[in-house]
Amino acid sequence: MVLKIEAPQSSSATLTYETLRFGEFEDFPETLEPVWVLGKEYNALTEKDQILSDVTSRLWFTYRKNFPPIGGTGPTSDTGWGCMLRCGQMILGEALMCRHLGRDWRWARGQKQREEYISILNAFIDKKDSYYSIHQIAQMGVGEGKPIGQWYGPNTVAQVLKKLAVFDTWSRLVVHVAMDNTVVIEEIKRLCMPWLDVAGACGELEGVGEINGCLEGACALAEEETALWKPLVLLIPLRLGLSDINEAYIGTLKQCFMLPQSLGVIGGKPNSAHYFIGYVGEELIYLDPHTTQPAVEPCDDGQLPDDSYHCQHPPCRMHICELDPSIAAGFFCRTEDEFDDWCMRIRRVCLCCGLPMFELVDSQPSHMVSVDTLNLTPDFSDSDRLERFFDSEDEEFEILSL
Repeated sequence: MVLKIEAPQSSSATLTYETLRFGEFEDFPETLEPVWVLGKEYNALTEKDQILSDVTSRLWFTYRKNFPPIGGTGPTSDTGWGCMLRCGQMILGEALMCRHLGRDWRWARGQKQREEYISILNAFIDKKDSYYSIHQIAQMGVGEGKPIGQWYGPNTVAQVLKKLAVFDTWSRLVVHVAMDNTVVIEEIKRLCMPWLDVAGACGELEGVGEINGCLEGACALAEEETALWKPLVLLIPLRLGLSDINEAYIGTLKQCFMLPQSLGVIGGKPNSAHYFIGYVGEELIYLDPHTTQPAVEPCDDGQLPDDSYHCQHPPCRMHICELDPSIAAGFFCRTEDEFDDWCMRIRRVCLCCGLPMFELVDSQPSHMVSVDTLNLTPDFSDSDRLERFFDSEDEEFEILSL
């Protein structure tokens, strides 16, 4: 494979693949160790085709070139700086696939695709009006203190995806970013079931003309707002060591890929991001965004030439100890029962596997301030300050990792 060093619009040189040929990728090892891919267990000896079908069915977002300029006058390619943005697209894309198609849906080359699939892919096309395009992520990142063309850390991309999801009225996701290594159950349930707060307010303020600034009758929410549970995308930025991953976390990290709610992990090596979707033995399985492909235009009939959005070769692998300690783990819970099940499984993992990566608590600890519960707009200043503080720590850690 031919490699070249590129550093467009980035201070850090980044390895990118100039060619992508199936035969040059290492196949899965012949091993008795189970292969885990986003909550699914496979046998490497007898289910290799099923493994590759599962991996191929994940959305694979890579560097692109020749797309419309970001912001009208900005870059037309994200080569060299957009790898973490692409990983953010992949982890959110997996959530949308689970939301609209189900975890067991499989992609096959050349088949006519379902409308839901086309709608999902259109949300990521490289143009300014797609919900989760590189254009939207890069421009929303400016509000997080990241100029267009600057490399993101896992926490930054998580915060940006949270803000963008607010405008996706089709998927109606709640994207929650759990800060301070703490997941608060009460906080998540309030976000995913907002009708509880409204119902409580209506009961307490009966006869009052306005409720939280809304006119009387606000309890008669639109049908979509009264759903019992808004599907949850839970992103947890984590630091699993200083310059290297603390081996005490490895067992817990592996367990996360075994959970049925797993969306995988975004992270990688310093200034080189990957989307980790599973593991085999001591190796992590990941999709690599570091190949540059031409931008894709939809066909006249609304279909998309989608071969380049699916990795059709054996996925990459790396030893788990090579992982940079700055990551974000993702989980998807379509229903409240799935979230309750996730909580039960996480508590079990914390009891039996190494060092817990994060804390799961029932209610808000007194030392924490939740910006989500303040009912602020996506551009709230408190969150910006928290994010800049977190990113300043990330940048310090990334320098130590170089």
